[in-house]
Amino acid sequence: MTAPHFLYEKRGHLAICSFNRAEKKNALSIEMLVRMADAWDEADADSDVRAIILTGTGGVFCAGSDLGSMKSGKWDADDSWLNRMKENPDLHWKALLRHYLTKKPLIAAVEGYALAGGTEILQGTDIRVAGEGAVFGVTEVQLGLFPLGGSSVRLRRQIPYTIAAEMLLAGRRLSAQEALHYGLIGHVVPDGQALDKALEIGERVAANGPIAVQAVKQSLIENDGVPAANALARSLQIGQPVFKSKDAIEGPTAFMEKRKPVFKGE
Repeated sequence: MTAPHFLYEKRGHLAICSFNRAEKKNALSIEMLVRMADAWDEADADSDVRAIILTGTGGVFCAGSDLGSMKSGKWDADDSWLNRMKENPDLHWKALLRHYLTKKPLIAAVEGYALAGGTEILQGTDIRVAGEGAVFGVTEVQLGLFPLGGSSVRLRRQIPYTIAAEMLLAGRRLSAQEALHYGLIGHVVPDGQALDKALEIGERVAANGPIAVQAVKQSLIENDGVPAANALARSLQIGQPVFKSKDAIEGPTAFMEKRKPVFKGE
């Protein structure tokens, strides 16, 4: 039986999602994209999930689209996956987090290559960890292609313009240390330890009040690029209901009682 192209596993309050085509450097397939979109829905709908980890098997994050399938026009997928794509023409953009972002914090654990679509989807994650041997790049122009996953808009907002422009126009690749320096990622760890670090961060996120965490993420997303006065007004609309939750009582109570809070997402 062929292994799924994308894996979903729950571990406590964490959902661990993994690109799973190591023999293809985790290149994107139709099946993978459908499973990715389903995974985001499943994690967001599960009240027990408080953070999501995105990683790749085989020491590689994701090397972008399956160029062999693109050239031949014969995507590696059976009819059920192709039909899902036909039913929802926007599904692949959702999978790639182009104009859909998860409600739960999404933490990327990158080993090896994160190229083309691999770096494009990275820009839709919240917290990013990489092994020291990781390589990042938006290399579509080198193949005469356009980065449709959103990098021509998002990358320049996340790192200095001139670096984003060189990556997009010249195909420049960044090492993990360069990506850290320019702010594309937040942590560099020894190779093979990116997932462990991501899980550590995920556990810290999951220990916090889930209602508060999701509201903060919502504010981060909705107020990106919004004028300050409007953003501050919107942050009040998002944040004030948090104080009506049971978790907002539990947190200060636990602090006064010198114990760890037991948040229930209520």
